Amino acid sequence: MIKVFVIDDSALVRNEFKKIFASINDIEIIGSAPNPVDAFEVFKRTGLPDVFILDIEMPKMDGLTFLEMIGKQKPIPTIICSTLVTRGSSSAIDAMRMGAVDIVLKPTSNINQFFGNKSEEFISKVRIAAASRATYIQNIRRTSSSKILDEKQVSSSVKATSSLPPSKKIIAIGASTGGVQILEELLMQLQSNHPPVVITQHMPAGFTASFAKRLDQILPASRVKEAEDGDALMHGRILIAPGDMHMEVIKSGFQYKVALKNYPKVNSHKPSVNVLFRSMSKEAGIFGVGFILTGMGDDGATGLLEMKKAGAATYAQEEKSCIVYGMPKKAVEFGAVKESLSLQDMAKIINTI
Repeated sequence: MIKVFVIDDSALVRNEFKKIFASINDIEIIGSAPNPVDAFEVFKRTGLPDVFILDIEMPKMDGLTFLEMIGKQKPIPTIICSTLVTRGSSSAIDAMRMGAVDIVLKPTSNINQFFGNKSEEFISKVRIAAASRATYIQNIRRTSSSKILDEKQVSSSVKATSSLPPSKKIIAIGASTGGVQILEELLMQLQSNHPPVVITQHMPAGFTASFAKRLDQILPASRVKEAEDGDALMHGRILIAPGDMHMEVIKSGFQYKVALKNYPKVNSHKPSVNVLFRSMSKEAGIFGVGFILTGMGDDGATGLLEMKKAGAATYAQEEKSCIVYGMPKKAVEFGAVKESLSLQDMAKIINTI
């Protein structure tokens, strides 16, 4: 039985969640509260759940503060359901960086209709969350408290220096559930002048731009941006696929670029990791290096196998550090992986090739 606790200041929302899970045999709402402070009192009676459903803006304590507090004590998979997670919301990015496994935009009106339409989706999300391994990273800082570098500061910072000789390799990374947190932990370890990096992270449209902007602000050795069609792959640069477009790597003369493609979902995703990896197998061949990270499902497994067959080095995140050991597991089962590694070992490979 999956035990769920709902923290939302709207009694209507709390009741809607109770109705959704009332007839589900493997999910039980063990308690609810209008804010995190009151929730701590209920925990004394119910104990902690397997999954939290959490609002962000509430009286007494906001959701992000609670997520940070509970993460330090005992990380628990959390689904954020809030009106504040609009496209490009810094609150949404911070929530995912602090370990939230999923984000749902809650409307300000027609609540009953919304929950009626989303009931099956919420059931699926809770099951996925319950199967994940929540992790809290101590050095996470909220966007509002971080130092933002302007262009002049960036140009004179460590990002402009070179500590590594140029590499002919191209790094392709695929991630899904838990990827925001894991990618930050991995990319923070990169040294300046690292090989070009292209990333497909399953994320809705709008959020990828905020994610890229946030990474660009905090990564000491990388310039990060949401990819645009025709962007060149450059040393020290990280390109992230937009949330509503497939991203491919293409060779143009002596240079590699990205091409954005607007065609239907692949493996139920857009962008798809398989699309990125398959383009790498065709265009980069032996110069490609593929990493598949935490995530639910099998997207990326067949594409990584194609990269391996084309002569690329291919790696999966080891099980014990994954938020969800789904995508890496499938890649290993398909024979697509040379080796399963820790994030630290992945960073060493990127920094030394």
